[in-house]
Amino acid sequence: MAVPKYDKLFNPLLQAMHKLGGSASVSEQEDAVASLLNLSARDVAQIHRGNRSALNYRLAWARNYLKRFGLLENSARGVWTLTPKGAGSKKVSIGQVKKYVKSLDKGAKSNNESDNQDELDFENEGWRDELIQILKNLPPDGFERLCQRLLRESGFIQVEVTGRSGDGGIDGQGVVRIGGLLSFHVLFQCKRYKGSVSSSIVRDFRGAMVGRADKGLLITTGTFTRDARREAQRDGATPIDLIDGEELVNKLKELSIGVETKKRVEEDVAVDKDFFDSI
Repeated sequence: MAVPKYDKLFNPLLQAMHKLGGSASVSEQEDAVASLLNLSARDVAQIHRGNRSALNYRLAWARNYLKRFGLLENSARGVWTLTPKGAGSKKVSIGQVKKYVKSLDKGAKSNNESDNQDELDFENEGWRDELIQILKNLPPDGFERLCQRLLRESGFIQVEVTGRSGDGGIDGQGVVRIGGLLSFHVLFQCKRYKGSVSSSIVRDFRGAMVGRADKGLLITTGTFTRDARREAQRDGATPIDLIDGEELVNKLKELSIGVETKKRVEEDVAVDKDFFDSI
């Protein structure tokens, strides 16, 4: 089946949140909803625009509506949780939710303002497509250096780009410290992809990691198939964390790496092309 429209995702999303224990990341929501709806890998990979899948985009709108209806809330770290009202609701009336949100929009327009920054973000996300295209066109060593900078800004230390041929696709290594007490050696791989990274790529990366690191990190400008996500966290195997194109641009924005955010009445995000030309 094709990915349903955003309003038809209200109840599957609500069910997924309950199934996931009341809190979840966006990727966890996508996997749970895809499973509930029996979406095929092809359905999940269906592109809406640029690098964003139809499922990702429509679920974003579904979250927006359920948040404004009072069933969901989100943290600055991108974790979504059920509100007390949401925890007590297993199903909603699609018409009632849409009618309520529409009334909020009318009220905001009458006051010539909007108190819903999430919706403004949806209307002003051309920068995402622009940035993804820039990242896909970076030279391989430039993309590796960008990932190195990203990891350093995120708290990694001793980050090195190795990129040696015959090294099983491993592009670099680093150490992440937790609480100033524990440290983990991490190997990373950078993939400038236009499509989806498959489970075989994850397996090959893990094979190259054996005996060399505590964890792996695979960063791509594309997306990951459902099987790739499952393979990354397979029981008994060295865990590999995945960062897809959507998460990558969000992180660059969060850390202000090549992305400038100006706070006005609404958020104005601009990509600094000169930064990426200089990598």
